[in-house]
Amino acid sequence: MGFYLRKSISVGPLRFNLSKSGIGVSAGVTGLRFGVGPRGNYVHMGRGGLYYRATLPPSSSPRSSPTQPPSPIAPEIPSGTRAPLEEIESADVSQIVDSSSRELLNELNRKQAKMRLWPVVAIASVIILGFGISSSWPSWLLGIFAVAGAAGTYVAHTRDVLEKTVVLFYNFDPDMETTYAQLHTAASQLANCAAAWHIEASGKVHDRKYHAGASDLVRRKNTSFRKAEPPYVKTNIETIAVGVGRQTLYFFPDRVLVYDQNGVGAVGYQELRIEVGATRFIESVSVPRDAEVVDRTWKYVNKSGGPDKRFKDNKELPVCRYEEITLSSQSGLNEILQLSRCGAGNGFAEAISSLGKKMPKEGISVAKAA
Repeated sequence: MGFYLRKSISVGPLRFNLSKSGIGVSAGVTGLRFGVGPRGNYVHMGRGGLYYRATLPPSSSPRSSPTQPPSPIAPEIPSGTRAPLEEIESADVSQIVDSSSRELLNELNRKQAKMRLWPVVAIASVIILGFGISSSWPSWLLGIFAVAGAAGTYVAHTRDVLEKTVVLFYNFDPDMETTYAQLHTAASQLANCAAAWHIEASGKVHDRKYHAGASDLVRRKNTSFRKAEPPYVKTNIETIAVGVGRQTLYFFPDRVLVYDQNGVGAVGYQELRIEVGATRFIESVSVPRDAEVVDRTWKYVNKSGGPDKRFKDNKELPVCRYEEITLSSQSGLNEILQLSRCGAGNGFAEAISSLGKKMPKEGISVAKAA
């Protein structure tokens, strides 16, 4: 999962270009382009350089007790054998803000809050055409409205892209480029795991014999590490994304951007806490191909740990050794990821620690061109 560093970004009809003197913007078509720059507003952030601009100018210890995901409870199981599952989730993105990201987050949230115009234009065009057809308008008039509706929808969509998109430019020094490349290399190791999950909730077990001897139950969903840009963000690098329930984390060179339907938050790498550890997990579905099976148990166990013969559907279950990555911050980030292969998360944690050390401790210098 290597990454590239581009010198230009296209957003609709505009092209943003990064040079040693700053950012320029041009518009036009192939063979004919008009441009300005690098005059205009931009922000220089941190080591290596981060510029952003609106598109329109102005190790924790391994756990010894096995856990398993919740399964349908058989009628024979009495109530009260486990505690209710408690949600494991981050705070609202409005609270996940580090001081160095405030100006950038204000811009991202302002852009994200803008209403999209093209769906309104498209729906209005369809309604008008439908009315025209029902009213038996002439074919030539219907054709004019159809072309006008399509053109209006395209113009509105272009306007939405320009109004809502934020451009982020990174300009690395060799040391910073190497460090960020290490994060991508480590993320590729996570992506190559046969399975990855996001832990959504957990609860204590009161009577283990009804839950395969597990001490805790968890609710989890499949997730993945992939290359992806946040919505309405254009950047000259590739970023790593991972879904964590209602939110998505995007790993940039200087911070993690946290997206959900309500807005955008951020956690700097100096603030981000990451813990990697092993856990024993009773697997009730198929075992991933790269997982390590360390033991066996039964769906319903007796006091000695053997199968409880009162249950007809009592099947043997594998106990797997998985890896868990916990991401947290004082501002409210709280997420747990589980991987089918142990050892893959250490490199990721080390890369994030290295990025945190590269960030200047004195804060961020902001410079605006006249």
